[in-house]
Amino acid sequence: MKKAKVLFVSQDITPYLDETHVGKIARKLPQGIQERGKEIRTFMPRYGNINERRHQLHEVIRLSGMNLVINDVDHPLIIKVASIPTARMQVYFIDNEEYFARKGTLADKTSGKAFDDNDERAMFFARGVAETVKKLGWQPDIIHCHGWFTSLVPLYIKKYYQEDPMFAEAKIVMSLYDDAFSKNLNKKFIDKLCFDGFNKKDVKHIAEEANYCNMLKQSIEFADGIIQGSEKINADVEKFIKKSGKPFLTYKNELEYMDAFNEFYDEMLEEVNVLS
Repeated sequence: MKKAKVLFVSQDITPYLDETHVGKIARKLPQGIQERGKEIRTFMPRYGNINERRHQLHEVIRLSGMNLVINDVDHPLIIKVASIPTARMQVYFIDNEEYFARKGTLADKTSGKAFDDNDERAMFFARGVAETVKKLGWQPDIIHCHGWFTSLVPLYIKKYYQEDPMFAEAKIVMSLYDDAFSKNLNKKFIDKLCFDGFNKKDVKHIAEEANYCNMLKQSIEFADGIIQGSEKINADVEKFIKKSGKPFLTYKNELEYMDAFNEFYDEMLEEVNVLS
């Protein structure tokens, strides 16, 4: 039986940014899953406030050089990589000068105001991860997404890349956290998604209103399994998860989550016979 391959996609990973709950999980989980016999790859955005010199990021020329069209505009995709020596773990960074060079993650550092193009940045990130995985020729069995910024990944994998054999068997797991944002995303978000070939039914939650709750509902719609990543998550979203009837792993603490997540992956993969 072949080794299961798990692709981790996170909006944040420690130690590259100030420590958050999402970042801590996304740092420790891939290492723990690798130690449990699975192959891993890990991705995050290359935000402009990441210190490239300190963390020794370098561009991977063979993976860079592609352009992604977002809202009818070409945007170069740059891939960088860094290692976490203590974990024998590499992290791939999705980069683009226009979207990620600014000194902030999802909001301006000085004003605290969310970036108006976070919708396009999330689109670019989702597609950038998929295109890089294709270039690597590394076919994931599980795609595990962390944080609201990754919530378009299930939509893109299941619809935009639905004919691509690289993702044909992949099971998508979405970890949901207490990481809400208050202001709605760009008013033209739905038009930009439709430009990528999605119809209103595909993106019905975002079409209703591009707010935090609906971004998570959108991700749940196309995910195969859901994990509660924080002790408390939005009550409306929790209700929606239960109504969906999809496999749902409730919150696990620091001592429990590693084995619980690994078992959750195995349960999802039993039907495709790729248990490690």
